[in-house]
Amino acid sequence: MLAKSLVIFISFGVMVGLLFGVYLIDVKNTGQLVYVEGPSISIVTEKFDFKLNEDIKIRVINSGSVPLTFPDASYGLKITGLFGELMYSPTTTQVISTLESENEIEFSWDHIKNDGEIVLDGIYRISVMGMDEKGNNVERSTTVTIWK
Repeated sequence: MLAKSLVIFISFGVMVGLLFGVYLIDVKNTGQLVYVEGPSISIVTEKFDFKLNEDIKIRVINSGSVPLTFPDASYGLKITGLFGELMYSPTTTQVISTLESENEIEFSWDHIKNDGEIVLDGIYRISVMGMDEKGNNVERSTTVTIWK
C-alpha cells in the first residue's frame, strides 16, 4: 500500500504537468499567418527556437482586408519577457505609418535589449499593435524561445 502523502504528491505532479502542457500549447501557437476579412495583423518568424546571438527576422503582415495605421515607424513592434518587461522596441521617428492589406514590413532583432545588453536565454513575446479605420486596436503576439 502506498503512503497517503505519496499519492497526493503524484496526483499534484500529474495535475501540474497537465496544466503546464496546456499552457505551452497556447504559448507555442504555430498558426502565425491566416488571412481574414476585416482588420487583422500577423507576426511571422522563420522558426520558434533560436540560438543565442542568432538574428530573429520578424515579418509584420497586414493579414486583413483593410489598411492599418500605426503611431510610429516601428509598426507597434515590442519584444517583452513573458511577464511584460519590455526588452526591445525599435527606435523610430514619430510618424504615422500605414500598412495596406496583404503588405508586410520586416524587422530583425539581434537579441540586444534597449539598454544595450544581450538578453538571457528564455521565452520572449513579440507583439504588434495598430488601429483599423474605425479606431479599434488590432493586435497580435507570438512567442520565441532563445537557447544557449
